[in-house]
Amino acid sequence: IPVQAHYLPAKGMTQLLQTISRVRRQINPKLLIDGVLLTMVDNRTNFAKDISFVLRRDYGDKLRVFQSEIPLSIRAAEASAKGKSIYNHDPSGQVAQAYTSFTKEVQGIGKARRQTRQYQADHSR
Repeated sequence: IPVQAHYLPAKGMTQLLQTISRVRRQINPKLLIDGVLLTMVDNRTNFAKDISFVLRRDYGDKLRVFQSEIPLSIRAAEASAKGKSIYNHDPSGQVAQAYTSFTKEVQGIGKARRQTRQYQADHSR
């Protein structure tokens, strides 16, 4: 779940989690949420740091809050406006590095799930 590091998106998490809970009950009990990704984080401000802290504090026991945070960047906005990947537009920039870190975190989740399924398969025989 991408969440901008601003007050209203952070407050909207409560409603989103209620909706996810309803979807699990009524439509898809197997729905998995891998975590929350903080985006447009301006680490120069205490406000963004506070939002990050509050999200981790309030939702960290319910959902994974990824360690990776996507920084606020004009270069990312430019890439989007040009329809380019950040890796093509600014491959050595902070945003590309942050997405690379995030990708590694997500791959770790997939690896852990595969190992769990394999363990369960091996021990159910």
